[in-house]
Amino acid sequence: MPRDTRFCRNCGNRLGEGPAEYTQTEILPGSRPRATGTTPFYPSVNAPLIQQSGGKFKRRRRMGFGTTWLWIVLVGLFGIGGLMSLGRKNNSPRTSITASMTRSYAGVDDFDAVDNGVTFKDVEPPGGPADKAGLVGGDIITTFDGKAVKDDDDITSLLGKTPIGKTVEVIYLRDGIAHTTQLTTTSRDEINRLDREYNRRPEGKGKFGFESYRTTPVKDPTTKTFGVRMDYVDPNGPADLFGIKKNDIITDFDNVPIRTSEELLSRVKRAIPYKTIYLGIVREGQRMVIPVKIGKA
Repeated sequence: MPRDTRFCRNCGNRLGEGPAEYTQTEILPGSRPRATGTTPFYPSVNAPLIQQSGGKFKRRRRMGFGTTWLWIVLVGLFGIGGLMSLGRKNNSPRTSITASMTRSYAGVDDFDAVDNGVTFKDVEPPGGPADKAGLVGGDIITTFDGKAVKDDDDITSLLGKTPIGKTVEVIYLRDGIAHTTQLTTTSRDEINRLDREYNRRPEGKGKFGFESYRTTPVKDPTTKTFGVRMDYVDPNGPADLFGIKKNDIITDFDNVPIRTSEELLSRVKRAIPYKTIYLGIVREGQRMVIPVKIGKA
């Protein structure tokens, strides 16, 4: 650009030769600036980046109510959710604990609905209500405290309504024959205490030398054979050493009827190690009694 046409962008004066020299812009009277497609520049009128004395920039104020209310709503929702959660935590356990404290227990592993009533796989722990009443796994309870039992919901409801420590009459079926016994209910705390004592007894638990899952329950009303068939016997285990053979049907364990694999395993474990017990068995249709010295697990 020619030196004579250079102007200062801030003041509008033509620039001179030296670093501090300038020449004031000459504007002829009546002359009009040539259109250039941009806004003409006039000193002190529309100089860029210069704010007039006393002038104020108007700035649009952004209102923060939208964000503020959003945060208030979120905090409120979290607060309500926390209170509801706290309420559930405080109330639910109390209800559960209260129900457990007032509910009666019979001392069996669990109830399963069957024809004519409910059954269970074994009685536990030793010394519990069912054990003292002479019940064993496989028995079918048909009546509890004078009320008919049709399924597991019925027996659970009846136990829930029975006061702890009440003695009730229980009618049950074993091998298709009805029997009657007296059962005194107990609390959850007592069941837990008996279970702890059994698991901590100094004698330990018994060993028979078999695998409970390799047994088969037998129910033959024609020959009146009821028990558990041994499908496997551990070589050199207590059962093998004392003459128990594969396919023998165990009907009694130390005078306790055996009708389920779970009951057999339970009776083996509760037997005192190195004590001799007597097994009632059926072998090839012949009934016999065999003494077996229990090992230690």
